[in-house]
Amino acid sequence: MDSVHQIFLDCSAQRLRQMVGRLETCVNSLTEEQIWARSCDHENAIGNLLLHLNGNVRQWILSGVGGHPDARQRDAEFAARDGARGPDLVARLKETVEEAVAVLSPLTPDRLVQRIVVQHYDASILEAIYHVVEHFSGHTGQIIFATKMLTGADLGFYRHLRDAAVPHEKKTP
Repeated sequence: MDSVHQIFLDCSAQRLRQMVGRLETCVNSLTEEQIWARSCDHENAIGNLLLHLNGNVRQWILSGVGGHPDARQRDAEFAARDGARGPDLVARLKETVEEAVAVLSPLTPDRLVQRIVVQHYDASILEAIYHVVEHFSGHTGQIIFATKMLTGADLGFYRHLRDAAVPHEKKTP
């Protein structure tokens, strides 16, 4: 039987991977113009949110938990008005998530309760992981909403729930 800490780590990895897949679906549904569109200066384009998610995972997991150098330029994530193409942003984010999963997978219960400081926040490693997954989820929801608004499309993430005759064999989404 899996231990609680392993269930938490596996679930965190699975959620991050699932959300990257959903972001990829969104980006593949959009034009480059839509990925970088803003209706005013106080909004973030989808491209900015993808840069921001990449920076957040790198800073909190790779640097904070994994001890990698912290080279994040947070303000630049929001200042960008164009840049990398959408598929390239998602590919980079996917790579970052896989690097983060590699940092998370060997963590022990003792390590999860150790304290780290990231962005001047004092948190346990468990809290840092929880923060990243929650933060990732929030911005993924924004990108899904924006994609639906821009395309008018059903992205199909819960299509399997529409047909009661089809057994649902996946874990909770």
